[in-house]
Amino acid sequence: MSTPVMMRPTLAALAFATLLSVSTAPQAQDEFTAPLTALASGEIAAFAADPVLIDAINAQNAMSSSYDQAKIDELDAQWRAEVGAASKPLIDATLANAASQYLVGVQEESLGKYTEIFAMDATGLNVAQSTLTSDYWQGDEDKFTASYGAGAGSVHIGEIEQDESTQAFQSQVSIPISDPATGELIGAITVGVDVSML
Repeated sequence: MSTPVMMRPTLAALAFATLLSVSTAPQAQDEFTAPLTALASGEIAAFAADPVLIDAINAQNAMSSSYDQAKIDELDAQWRAEVGAASKPLIDATLANAASQYLVGVQEESLGKYTEIFAMDATGLNVAQSTLTSDYWQGDEDKFTASYGAGAGSVHIGEIEQDESTQAFQSQVSIPISDPATGELIGAITVGVDVSML
């Protein structure tokens, strides 16, 4: 989960929150399943196929395919330690890469619909992200196991949750990413979606 920017809730967001809170959680989740699924197979799949992202994932897979679990855990621990540290070499390198800058642009162009976007390689390690995530390895989480792990064409829709700082209700939508040139499954992408904007 990314570290969100502090924002004051709008009247529309407050009204939406009130409406959502009077519904039961399963009803609210069911209400947004269809539009989130459509978003996954439409807009999200389209920007996930951009060459800058595909190239970055393929390049990282060339390195990480040889990593054992100990190496993955070491990198994840380094990332977590850097989150609160002054020196952030791993975080800075990831946030500065071209694929991350591309995702920053996609998030900005969404005008608030997308609250976070991050792409993962075939091991579940972050490749690119629009905002800072609290961890580097997503490989043991549903967003990865139920997207990349479920194969091409799968969609994982996370539970709708309220962001404490923005008060927005959002769901994480995850899909696997295939290389358009080969059809090979190479990674996955997770997008935080403000459901009030659907």
